[in-house]
Amino acid sequence: MSSFGSDTPFMLLAKLKVKEDKVAKYLEIADKTDKAVEAEEPGMLYHTFDQDPDDPLRFVWSEVYKNDDALLAHLANPALGVYLEAYAELGTDLSVDFTELLEIKLLKL
Repeated sequence: MSSFGSDTPFMLLAKLKVKEDKVAKYLEIADKTDKAVEAEEPGMLYHTFDQDPDDPLRFVWSEVYKNDDALLAHLANPALGVYLEAYAELGTDLSVDFTELLEIKLLKL
């Protein structure tokens, strides 16, 4: 079994809710942030931004990081700072969950 350390890939899920009259503005800043992350963060191996199909005010960012340094680079990205400032005015709920990515071995039968 592998151990969880600073070089272990992991996933972050950021779940949030946006104020009803702020969704359009939020989508603008989310799009800018998404593009900046994709262009500037090679340590972010995968990321998606999705809207809840049952609640148009709820969204989730799913992000896979190569390691701890990749997360630190993300937190230092100026685009994230702009996003968080905007979210403080546009949003109402935010939760962040981290999970280790388990090694998966395929067996030939």
